[in-house]
Amino acid sequence: MGVLRLEKVADHALKLQKIFNCVIALIDEYKPDELAIEAPFFGKNVQSMLKLGRAQGVAIAGALSRNIPIQEYAPKKIKLSITGNGNASKEQVAAMLKTLLNFKETPEFLDATDGLAAAVCHHFQRKPGTAQKTYTGWKAFLSENPEKKG
Repeated sequence: MGVLRLEKVADHALKLQKIFNCVIALIDEYKPDELAIEAPFFGKNVQSMLKLGRAQGVAIAGALSRNIPIQEYAPKKIKLSITGNGNASKEQVAAMLKTLLNFKETPEFLDATDGLAAAVCHHFQRKPGTAQKTYTGWKAFLSENPEKKG
């Protein structure tokens, strides 16, 4: 759950290149079967939204360059999957992930927990050996997965 810090990189194209290279390095090191990512969302600041969309695009391109399937999840879907509330705050998502995954310390960067939340959401949507399954929240997940209750 690392964070790629790019504040000191002034050129936006170089930032995108660093994101791409980092995604490739992570894929090569950990060899994931799939990539889950938060889908682009409409924000108030168009420039920020454009930059985020580009960053998401190069992350997706990195996965595609290694033939990794991609699944996008809307921010509300991720929050609902993790906390049971589609309008949960970043802090609430981080707190629930800390509980679910038994972290010792609260993660320093909420953007890192957002990325982890997308992965955990994707995990909750899947059942081994079956087509992708979606749940409307924790109650639905637990009713179909009683072994997860305790």
